[in-house]
Amino acid sequence: MPQIHNFHIPVMGLGFTVDTPLKVARFGISSVVSIMDDQLLEDMRCHYLRDTQFEPISEKDHDSRAKRIKAYLNFLQSTVDQQVVELKSQNFGEGQEIDKYFDLLPTDHPLSSLYLNMKLATGDERLNLQQVLREAIEPGSIDVNIMTKVDKLNYDKEGKVLPREYSDALLALKGFAESNVRGGVVFSAGMNPALYGYAEQFEDFFPDENGHIKKPIILKVSDYRSALVQGKFLAKKGLWVDEYRIESGLNCGGHAFATDGFLAGPILDQFKSNRENLRNEVFTICQTALDKKNRPLLTSSVKPRITYQGGIGNSDENRMLLEKYELDGTGWGSPFLLVPEATSVDEGTFEKLLKAKKSDFYLSKASPLGVPFNNLRTSTAEAQRKERIAKGRPGSPCYKKLLSSNVEFTDKPICTASRQYQNLKIKQRDAGEISNAELDEVLEKDCLCEGLGAPALLSVGETPRRNLNAVTICPGPNLAYFKGIFSLKEMVDHIYGKVSLSLDPERPHVFVKELQLYIKHLKADIENAMPENGKKVEVYINKFKKNLSEGIAYYQEFKDSWSKENSLVLERVKAQLAEMKLNLQLA
Repeated sequence: MPQIHNFHIPVMGLGFTVDTPLKVARFGISSVVSIMDDQLLEDMRCHYLRDTQFEPISEKDHDSRAKRIKAYLNFLQSTVDQQVVELKSQNFGEGQEIDKYFDLLPTDHPLSSLYLNMKLATGDERLNLQQVLREAIEPGSIDVNIMTKVDKLNYDKEGKVLPREYSDALLALKGFAESNVRGGVVFSAGMNPALYGYAEQFEDFFPDENGHIKKPIILKVSDYRSALVQGKFLAKKGLWVDEYRIESGLNCGGHAFATDGFLAGPILDQFKSNRENLRNEVFTICQTALDKKNRPLLTSSVKPRITYQGGIGNSDENRMLLEKYELDGTGWGSPFLLVPEATSVDEGTFEKLLKAKKSDFYLSKASPLGVPFNNLRTSTAEAQRKERIAKGRPGSPCYKKLLSSNVEFTDKPICTASRQYQNLKIKQRDAGEISNAELDEVLEKDCLCEGLGAPALLSVGETPRRNLNAVTICPGPNLAYFKGIFSLKEMVDHIYGKVSLSLDPERPHVFVKELQLYIKHLKADIENAMPENGKKVEVYINKFKKNLSEGIAYYQEFKDSWSKENSLVLERVKAQLAEMKLNLQLA
């Protein structure tokens, strides 16, 4: 039986998808939860369980971070399991969730046909088909995301650094590995050898006697080379990558990890062409490692899933990606921010998203990680940041310290968005050591720990700790073209082409939009280039332009692949590609 759905809901911030499994998993839809903020997970568990069932885990407890993550994930899984039991026990009929389960399926899914047959059947045949349908119900997986770069070392009461296994990312992995949750771990933002090595400590990441891996590893990657390198690195430890989740470098939400001008289309084509090579190389290495460890081997039929996410806007694009590149699935993120049934967005933020103009969505320098970050100009977090600067108190109080990584002024790392760091940079400016422009770039940093977690608590009627209510929004550029409040069924039907939501008619094709973003990114790099780095910059720019030029040529050979439904799409894309080619030449 094929997977229930061929799309998933990726992680969005710390809080926007923190309880999404409770909303969609019982309908067979998989989603991803960030497990980097254990304090937020503890607060959300407290909210749902209330005083009668909630047993707090103090920060003073040994391994409190891992224990909190484990407890929250166990709560999610047990709740979803109970939801599925209740769903299976329902009678079929108008308005029932069991009917909704099958109504949400794509029309070509075998269970969809079976469901339609059941509705037409009578008597014993109808009852028998209903039983078959009940037994076929499977929940979506509860996957978790660990951003590998968010891996702060921690200290004991005496101020001594704790062993590596007590770092933030490793403790998060431990909490997930020791939980009862049925899902995979998504490693994002690049390779972390210590984290990957730590995975060897847990049985659930290895195949059992039947070759089944209880907790699959999923890699979020930007290109084929990265997938191969990381896949082989893990395989040498006997760890199999179940899925390579390709994400657009710029046409995505959250942090944007731009490639050197390599575009999604050519990247996907490379995966398609080398899919067997990727599987065979990694498989051979992994089997050898498992054999040396005297562990059960992978089954000979195992193949990694290949999926794509970033900027998909309609069923035509979704189908093109699945068919042309033979993908196993796609990810739909930002549009689900407009689906209250699926994500946690507080009312104030929702209103700002609905009223936002295209120009309000921008790639900012707000992240303390130093990585471009998709932002919304009208967010309450941005308003708060500017207000603090105006009052002469720039920066944020740093409580969670998840992004503390700077040791420019201190022995212990601090966050570049913190009040402490920004005041120290102001002193540097006052002493003439840095320019106003350099200071402004620092002051643009914002507290993502609080801002990305707040909407989850606000949306369920809770007040964030210390009353830090300002919300940071991290939508991808694609959200600018969606306006309105949508039901879960409307959005899923839109993905599968059962209905077409009314989108901004100016919305470019997913590949064209990414190309536009890359040319804009290139121009910004050229404008911001330092004269003293002339030769180095020239080499980089030429390489970037060459890759973009090859990408445009690839798209110009696309012919009718752009759309099977609308011939106007092809003509529009041709004109846009010609324009982008000229823009690139002039850059």
